Amino acid sequence: MSHVIHGAEDSPVPEGPPADFAGQRVCVVPRPRVEAALRQPATRQLTVVDAGYYPHAAGHRRRRDRGSRDVVVIVCVAGRGTLEIDGSSYAVGPSSYAVLPAFVPHAYASSTDAPWTIWWVHLRGAEIGDLTRMLMPEGRPVARIRSADRAVALFDELLSLLERRLSPAHLLAASGVAWQLLTRLAADSALPSEDSPLEKAMHYLEARVDGNIRVGELAALVSLSPSHLTTLFRRATGAGPGAFHTGLKMARARTLLDTTTLPVADVAGEVGYADPLYFSRHFRRHHGVSPTAYRAQAKG
Repeated sequence: MSHVIHGAEDSPVPEGPPADFAGQRVCVVPRPRVEAALRQPATRQLTVVDAGYYPHAAGHRRRRDRGSRDVVVIVCVAGRGTLEIDGSSYAVGPSSYAVLPAFVPHAYASSTDAPWTIWWVHLRGAEIGDLTRMLMPEGRPVARIRSADRAVALFDELLSLLERRLSPAHLLAASGVAWQLLTRLAADSALPSEDSPLEKAMHYLEARVDGNIRVGELAALVSLSPSHLTTLFRRATGAGPGAFHTGLKMARARTLLDTTTLPVADVAGEVGYADPLYFSRHFRRHHGVSPTAYRAQAKG
């Protein structure tokens, strides 16, 4: 049996499958509570409207010819589905999410041969436009994440809050979880997959903070050209492999300065600088102070 919605919904209880998906969870915040939350300073930036979990959702379909008043975020953890939006079709599979901006016509459906299992949430708020753009790198509404486990844990926490009660305090907590969920999805989608050449290169550099390696040598280790590897680093980190490695060295240097009494010269050696003066110049360039001045700063 298929369940289809047409038009832009804003009814107190969204239409949909009442009990067709064994084990499903659905929480709908009454609209007066939503409107009240949108007037409060702590929740007006982001408010949860509805949230749910549909396991093995055979026949699940949605079509909104005028879009939705809410931003809809779907995380797929198993099975497959498709999304149609702005005249394009996108595949949605395990460890991926879909973002549907408000008032944009769209349709999505679970696969007939491999029905998806999804967690979903509807959101409103003053910051929802910026958050939506954050989740759509290069304007794509679908993105892969490294692992859905953390997102699922946050969805479970969100639903547990809403299932318990809908007090202002619980809606505030739900908004906080939703913020964390969206930023987690955005961050995970920007990170390389564990077995990718970029991740292997990053791990290699992380394990060799006390050494130095040329970009060409690093690229050869992961079977990429130096230019391709540099492009991947810039997309993921905003800088090339050398700057990434230097950042790791500076992080390790800060830890040693904060947690040990090692002389600055020894700290320099621990992070691959044979010349302590060169290390000090590099450190000052990144932190605005010398290693000695950094160590003397009060922290905490």
